[in-house]
Amino acid sequence: MSDPPQVNRLERDTLLKIAVDAMLVPLKAGEILRVDGSQHSPALRQSVATFVTLLLNGNLHGCCGSVLPQESLIENVAHSAYAAAFCDGRFEPLEAHELPRLELHISLLSHPQPMHFDDEVDLLNQLRPEVDGLILNFQSHQGVFLPAVWEHIPDRHAFLNQLKIKAGLAPAFWSSAIRVQRFTVEEIEGRAADYLPSRQTSLRE
Repeated sequence: MSDPPQVNRLERDTLLKIAVDAMLVPLKAGEILRVDGSQHSPALRQSVATFVTLLLNGNLHGCCGSVLPQESLIENVAHSAYAAAFCDGRFEPLEAHELPRLELHISLLSHPQPMHFDDEVDLLNQLRPEVDGLILNFQSHQGVFLPAVWEHIPDRHAFLNQLKIKAGLAPAFWSSAIRVQRFTVEEIEGRAADYLPSRQTSLRE
């Protein structure tokens, strides 16, 4: 299996700053942040899929991203952060006063690899708790779990059942036509307040 991309400390800070700016610019100016990937390091210009997860007061407040790389890493982080803040239908769009209190988790995904299994038991036996992220497909149904979900659902069977539910399937459903891919992630974590311009006093009140 391919490994997720590696980025150094400065590049991690750059990605966190871009994610915060992708939320700040719409809140302050009503515009979407434009990112030119060509102006950044080779690591940030590589094509990488990402997810951005937002926590507000320790609770999930948005999680969006992509499973296949379609643009540069830094551009994808900006798009994922914007979507997590304003387009996750499970939550109200982010408000300005909430931004300084956000915790950010940026997940850099390895390229998904197909899993080969004979049946559901075989699939379960191959899963690696706390390591594998999964993409489950059946016809028009799709569900995605990041590896971080293992923290909340450590049991393999429950993990797979909840993934089926997310895909719109019954937890006991099984078909030989189910397809599963797995991936790993490189995690980047930070607080939005650390990447806000000091002059944004109105956001900190």
